[in-house]
Amino acid sequence: MNPIENERGRSSTFHAKTPRSGSARIKLADRLRVAAMSLAFMATFPGAAGAHDDTRPAALREVAFDQQLDRRIPLDLRFRDETGTSVELHRYFGQKPVLLSFVYGTCRDLCPLLLDGMVRTLRAISFDVGNQFNVLTVSMDPRDGAAVAAAKKRDFIQRYGRAGAESGWHFLTGDQGAIETLTRAVSFRYRYDPQTGEFGHATGIVVLTPDGKTSRYYYGIEFSPRDLRLGLIEAAASKIGSPVDQLLLFCYHYDPVTGKYGLLIANLIKLAGGATVLLLGGFVYGLLRRERSQRAAGGGAT
Repeated sequence: MNPIENERGRSSTFHAKTPRSGSARIKLADRLRVAAMSLAFMATFPGAAGAHDDTRPAALREVAFDQQLDRRIPLDLRFRDETGTSVELHRYFGQKPVLLSFVYGTCRDLCPLLLDGMVRTLRAISFDVGNQFNVLTVSMDPRDGAAVAAAKKRDFIQRYGRAGAESGWHFLTGDQGAIETLTRAVSFRYRYDPQTGEFGHATGIVVLTPDGKTSRYYYGIEFSPRDLRLGLIEAAASKIGSPVDQLLLFCYHYDPVTGKYGLLIANLIKLAGGATVLLLGGFVYGLLRRERSQRAAGGGAT
C-alpha cells in the first residue's frame, strides 16, 4: 500500500517538519514584483484565466492553464532525464501520486519563483518526495538539455534537503512533439516568442493520480501546505478534485522600449508606497492626538 494512503483516516490537521538550514527564501523585492504583476494583470486583464483574450498583449493571448480534471496523460511519451537517458513517463507512475510542473532553463522571472515556492511548500508538509509521492518538472523549451536539467536538480534537491529526494524529483527535457503532447494533455498552453527567445506562460502545478489522471490544479507560485497535502492524499486514493477559481500569474518579459507594463507595475508600486505613507502618517497623528488628550485630561484633573 502506498504510504500516503495511511493518512486517509487521520485528521486533516497540518503537521509540519522542523525547517532545516539552508531553505530557500524569496527576496522581498521578488515578492513585491510578483504581487505587483498579479495586481497589474487583475486590474488590466479581468478574466485573464481564459485564452483568446484580445485585451492581453499579443504574446499572451493564447496562454492559459485550464483545469482538465480526470484526464489521463499519455504515459508512453519519451523524455530525457538529468543524465540524458531516454525515459518513458510511465516509469514515474504506478504506485504514487505525482506533482507536475513546467518551467524552462533560461527563465529569469516566475520559473525560479515557482520552483522556490514548491520547495518551501514541500518542506512544510510531512510527506517526503520519493517516498509518498514523486515530482516531475518538465522543461517547455526543447533547447534545454541534460546539463540544464542536472543543474536544476542539484540546486533544488539541495534546497529541499531531505534524504531520498533525488530518486523522486526528476527534471525532464524533451523534443518539441513530446512537450506539446504533454502540455496539451493538461491544458497548459504557452507561447514562444522568437524575437526574445522567451516563453509566455502561466504558473502552477498539477497533481496526478498514480495511474496518470489529473486530480487537482494549484495556481501561482505560493501553495498552501495543508491544501497540497490533502490533494496528495486524494490523488493517492485516485480521487478527482473539483474545479476551483483561477488566478493566474503570467511569465513574460515585455518589450522595454514600450514600457507598457513596466510603467503600470511601477505606478502600482508607487500607489502602494503612497498608501503606506498615508497609513503610517495617520497612525502617528492618531497617537499624538491621544497623547495630547491624555495630557490635557491630566492637567485638568490637577
